[in-house]
Amino acid sequence: MSGRNSAVGGVVSETRLTVIEMIEKVSLGTGSVVQAFEAARGLAARGHQAILVTRPDPVMAGRCQQSGVEHIAVPLRHELDLRSMRRLARIATERGVDVVHVHKGIAHSVALGATFLGGHFGLVVNRGVPFPLTRLNAPKYRSRRVDRVVVVCEFLKAIVVASGRIAADKVAVVYAGVDLDRFDPARVTPSRVRTELGLAPGVPLVGVVGIRPEKGWTVVLDGFARVRHEVADARLLLVGCHDEAVRREVEARVAGAGLTGTVNVLLTRSDIPDVLAACAVVVDPSFAAGITGTIREALALEVPVVASRVGGNPELIEDGVTGLLVEPGDGAGFAAAITRMLVSPDEARSMARCGRDRVRSGFSTVVRMDRLEGLYRQVAREAQGR
Repeated sequence: MSGRNSAVGGVVSETRLTVIEMIEKVSLGTGSVVQAFEAARGLAARGHQAILVTRPDPVMAGRCQQSGVEHIAVPLRHELDLRSMRRLARIATERGVDVVHVHKGIAHSVALGATFLGGHFGLVVNRGVPFPLTRLNAPKYRSRRVDRVVVVCEFLKAIVVASGRIAADKVAVVYAGVDLDRFDPARVTPSRVRTELGLAPGVPLVGVVGIRPEKGWTVVLDGFARVRHEVADARLLLVGCHDEAVRREVEARVAGAGLTGTVNVLLTRSDIPDVLAACAVVVDPSFAAGITGTIREALALEVPVVASRVGGNPELIEDGVTGLLVEPGDGAGFAAAITRMLVSPDEARSMARCGRDRVRSGFSTVVRMDRLEGLYRQVAREAQGR
């Protein structure tokens, strides 16, 4: 029985909720899809009725079935998809849905439209990009039919509140979570990755995940000669090329920098825990970010991190305590921070241990689910009273 159906005296019971997590995308290589899927799986594990609504996809349907999550396929073709709006309104009514949590723009518009077509539910919307709201999109977030806007860090909350003229208490910070069982230093096999790369024991490996312009990987590549001047056997690992064509372009850039033989370039990987654990330091030189997943995951594995002082990264990394922060685009600064981690391994390990403690206390999937569950209950009670 859903929370709405089990209401007593107008108050949603603290037993079972029916929640839809909704996103138009389906690739589990996309962070927002992973977070939506993990939220649904976490709710199901806690005894709630969890439904994941996406575009039709047999792989996603199979993953949901394995995880105790109901999967419902809805077209979600575009933001004015009336057919999908009607379908969602009908699903919400038939299932007694308490809360719909949308994770991307098309899902947001469709769910908002469904509330005008008979869908009665609490509506929670994500805002995951570090850009100001505009006159065109701010009304979608400011609408009275939106109960909460969820952001992944305080930095984004400030942007949403200021640019969208949205009340601060309508915007909730829920940090994205790391699965501490999957990213557990005791459960990874870094030697397998190091053998694949042909690294001798003790050779320090510097890892960067994400080969897109905004990820800033060229900043580290261009400054890596400085690192090798101080640590002659250091190697650089660039992970996340989408295809072989991109990989060849990156390798050409490596050759142009005179670093052939000292840099490994890999496609997107599914064994990220082992890849990160193989590194002596993981670097995130992004130019813009909420809080980069790579640094959360590396710290969970007790791997030292160096990251850009952008977005919400300082909310996770306290400079000199849980990692090192560098101004974005500062190649010399990144080279110096990486070198510091490599030549001072005791200090680096100390920061990494503090980092894992920080992830455990505030950035794990368990903590995220505690916060989401509490938020859903509150929103469901408010929706019950409307």
